[in-house]
Amino acid sequence: MSVASAGRRSPVPTSDLALDVQGVCIDYGRGKRRVRAVEDVSLTVAAGETVGLVGESGSGKTSVAMATLGLVPISAGTILVNGRAIDLRQRGSVVAAGAQAVFQSPYSSLDPAMPIRAILAEAVSHLRLPRREVDARAHAVLEEVGLDPRTAERYPREFSGGQRQRISIARAMMVRPRLLICDEPTSALDLSVQAQVANLLMDLQQAHGMSYLIISHDLALVHHLASRMYVMHRGRIVETGPAAEVYRSPRDPYTRALIDAVPLPDPAAQRRRRALAAASQVELQR
Repeated sequence: MSVASAGRRSPVPTSDLALDVQGVCIDYGRGKRRVRAVEDVSLTVAAGETVGLVGESGSGKTSVAMATLGLVPISAGTILVNGRAIDLRQRGSVVAAGAQAVFQSPYSSLDPAMPIRAILAEAVSHLRLPRREVDARAHAVLEEVGLDPRTAERYPREFSGGQRQRISIARAMMVRPRLLICDEPTSALDLSVQAQVANLLMDLQQAHGMSYLIISHDLALVHHLASRMYVMHRGRIVETGPAAEVYRSPRDPYTRALIDAVPLPDPAAQRRRRALAAASQVELQR
């Protein structure tokens, strides 16, 4: 899709929408210190679909994710999760709409003073479920993410980074979400563990039919996971389309620069690509 049309209302898939973001603007600060971080962003995620939102640090992609989760107010536009508007004044409205999140750092997103059983139980405390059902859900989600249910009595410090991210995913799965928003879900992990977590997300989607919004600076990861992709630069959507098409034939110079930033194992190929990337940067700055 062209740059000119990328910021307009995004095309709506024929199936029901798990996420519908239209014309969203986000500001930080007040008065003369107000800064517009996101400008007229529109995107959709269909039921059962995986969509990627990519861009470098400061592009505004995480602000969009936080607004979708009801953690950041929007200055303009609308956000619907499974057809329901997110209300910052109503705590839990995002959960009630069927959305959950997996955040970047598995080290800071889990309470170190709580055993895993309590962390998982807290995720469904608002449902007032019987203890037996809570324990059954915890047992099931730990097995689904590849962890021994007996580890529920242990604390986060006893697990590796990859295992902690699996626990974060298990916590999100406790409420049986219809939409999972993943903000850089693998960037804090080793390369081999990144692949394991990415494959786990794909397996869970196949088993439960969830929708994903993957927030990442890694176009290769989004290309692997997503069917469609949006690219953000300086608070705006600059390109969107099928993930394979955008990755293979990017139309915007910024998208090309992001792809060229992915390292190659062949030094000669890396040098050739760096030369092309330098030319793209010149075009980008015009």
